[in-house]
Amino acid sequence: MHFEHSSEIWGSFPDLVPGVLYAEGIVPGATVEESVNKFYGVAESRLAGGPESEFPEIQAWRRAFSAMGFKPTQYRCASESLLRRFRKEKSLPRLTPVIDLCNAISLAFAIPIAVFDTECIDQFITVRHATGDEEYLTFSKEIENPGAREVIFADGARQAHARRWTNRQSLRSAVNEGTSRILIVAEAMHGAASADVARLIEAVSGELGSHWDVSPRSTILSAASPRFDF
Repeated sequence: MHFEHSSEIWGSFPDLVPGVLYAEGIVPGATVEESVNKFYGVAESRLAGGPESEFPEIQAWRRAFSAMGFKPTQYRCASESLLRRFRKEKSLPRLTPVIDLCNAISLAFAIPIAVFDTECIDQFITVRHATGDEEYLTFSKEIENPGAREVIFADGARQAHARRWTNRQSLRSAVNEGTSRILIVAEAMHGAASADVARLIEAVSGELGSHWDVSPRSTILSAASPRFDF
């Protein structure tokens, strides 16, 4: 299996910095509360200095959404949506240990993180423009067809595992308590993205190694080296 962005995506968004990580051996029962609270604390400190809309990480994604033809206050990247909810509620719903941990890290870095159950992916994932015939499974179990030219995460069976790039993932590959193999993708476009994504991936890898008996593999992709095999 492999993950990559299409050449057209790289051409349109040259500031993109994607970090990817693969891990297998995730088992139920991990307790991540202490780590989650640590990253919550980082997010609280950042939000004390101003709203998430002022963060450079969020502003860069708002520009990207505008470039894709979306109103950025209607369709937000996942990290902005999480930060908005966290600012209002001071917490996030708890789902599974892996998701809770990645959501907390996403808050701390203000960078969207997608987590996929690789057992539900056909052959590969490519971030590319939709043709309009791909199928996206909503969390209410309805099938949608992304519009032509919408940026999606698509696999070999033309299933869309995320819509509007970093806006919303699909139920089809959502992580659950039985998930054992995961692909994690973090993407940023702000000025310090290269350093911040590297630190984020290091943080995710360290936390996974601390809470599960896993040895994650990871890399930072670029237009010159766009593919991650796992």
